[in-house]
Amino acid sequence: MLRRLLASTAAVIFLITAGWVTAGNHSPASGSADGHGAPGHARAGHTAHDHTFSPAQAAAIIAQAAAPLRGSEFRAECFSSHRRGDDPIVFPGEAGRSHIHEFYGNRTANASSTLQSLAAGTTNCSPSVDLSSYWTPTLYKNGAPVAPERVTVYYQGITDHTRAVAHPRGLRYVVGNATATSPDQNPAARWSCVGRPESGRDFVNCPPGTKLENYLDFPTCWDGRNLDSTNHRDHMAYAAGQTCPASHPVVVPRLELLITWPVNGGGLTLAGTRNGNNVTDQPGYTFHGDFFNAWNDSELKRRVADCIVAGYICGTDGHPIQQ
Repeated sequence: MLRRLLASTAAVIFLITAGWVTAGNHSPASGSADGHGAPGHARAGHTAHDHTFSPAQAAAIIAQAAAPLRGSEFRAECFSSHRRGDDPIVFPGEAGRSHIHEFYGNRTANASSTLQSLAAGTTNCSPSVDLSSYWTPTLYKNGAPVAPERVTVYYQGITDHTRAVAHPRGLRYVVGNATATSPDQNPAARWSCVGRPESGRDFVNCPPGTKLENYLDFPTCWDGRNLDSTNHRDHMAYAAGQTCPASHPVVVPRLELLITWPVNGGGLTLAGTRNGNNVTDQPGYTFHGDFFNAWNDSELKRRVADCIVAGYICGTDGHPIQQ
């Protein structure tokens, strides 16, 4: 309950204090539903990490962050598994091509990961039936990499939860803007300090006795066809209120990563890409994340039915702990 109160308060402060309107629009949706790499990734280069949110989508992301949670949720508790310069979504098969990422969950995740390889792997998440891989840029404190203390992956029914369906196996997508040049270009992530309501799109200077955390919000609408798309985003969309757009009519649970690091104060940077080069000194407003779904299909469907659709808060075992 405390997490819900703080997250809601932080989102309201975030709405008031952060500008959000950005220029540009999404490119037309395209991709493949065969479970393999999306077309165009080899041509995209580092620009595949770039993304400009349309004003409508930016507004939807901010509204979603401020929306009350509806008692419809299950979760996975994960830890950092490993760190490497790979990105199996943006640069499949190209080991070392990406900036440094922190991988959570599936221990086998690397540049060559497929649904089949992830399904054959192991995880440090609870529950163990979640073999998915989640990854974000590595955090640095005064130039030294810092592993998160914990990563909670919330699956939440915030969009028309009675119509929600499980994410299809092999679904993968990217959120955030890794090449943002200002805070208003990345509304999907917000930084805060554990136990405090203030938040912002860039790093916050957490006082002694607190810890740094980040909320990263994923979209809740799927086009119903593609497991990926050329820019790894266009097959997904953020809902406007409780309504998914006609182009993305399938409701899925909202993923929210709550990542906590055992650090406070300043000297913080992120791994990222600048001018086509991989660096480790990017600002906080370039935070982003990736999801590659490799859940046990029947268990994911059960949790969506028993927790999301039924309107219960469930623990990592997928059973209600609170109505």
